[in-house]
Amino acid sequence: MKYYQLLIIRGIVSLAFLLPGFIAFTQEKESPFKPRHSVGINIGHEHSFGGIDENGNKESIILPYWGIDYNFQFSRKFAIGLHTDFITESFKVERTVEGDEQEIVERSSPIAPAVMGFYKPTEHWSFGVGMGGEFAKGENYVLNRIAVEYGVEIKKAWEVFGALQYDVRWKAYDTWTIGLGISKSFGGQPK
Repeated sequence: MKYYQLLIIRGIVSLAFLLPGFIAFTQEKESPFKPRHSVGINIGHEHSFGGIDENGNKESIILPYWGIDYNFQFSRKFAIGLHTDFITESFKVERTVEGDEQEIVERSSPIAPAVMGFYKPTEHWSFGVGMGGEFAKGENYVLNRIAVEYGVEIKKAWEVFGALQYDVRWKAYDTWTIGLGISKSFGGQPK
C-alpha cells in the first residue's frame, strides 16, 4: 500500500475515534429509541490514483457514480446496511499483480455493493466499515470499505447527507469517494 493511501486511511480512522469524544459533550437527553429502516440515494465522484488515460499514461481519474443505500438502525448507536455504488463509465486502471508488478485492466460500469456496520455517536454522524465486492465484465474484486457520513433532517423522516468513503479492492486498486444524498426513514420514530 502506498504512503498517501496509508495517510488517508489513518486520517479517517483517527477522525472516527476522536470526533465522538468531542461531540459527546453536546448531547441532550434523548427519548426512547425504536428501530427503523432507511433507504437513500446519493450521487458523487469516485477518485482513483491508478487510472490510465487514452495514451496509456498513468493519471488520477474521477468517475461519476450513483449510490443506493439501505440501513437498519437497530439501536441508538448502531446500524447495519447494504450500500451499493454504480460507476456509470468505463475506465482503465492499473492494478498490482504479484509483488510490484503492474497490469492494466479495463472496468466497464462496475457495481460495488458492501455490507456495512455503522457506529452513530450522535444523531448526525455515522462511521462505518464493511466488506463487499466490485462486479464488472471480466474480473470481480473483493473490497473493504470505510465510510464517514453526516446527515441533517430536512423534514419528518427525510434527511440530506454527505458521504466520504475509501474502498480497498484486494489485489487491485483503491478509490476514495465523495457524495451527497437524500434518505427516507421508515418505522420507529424519525430523528
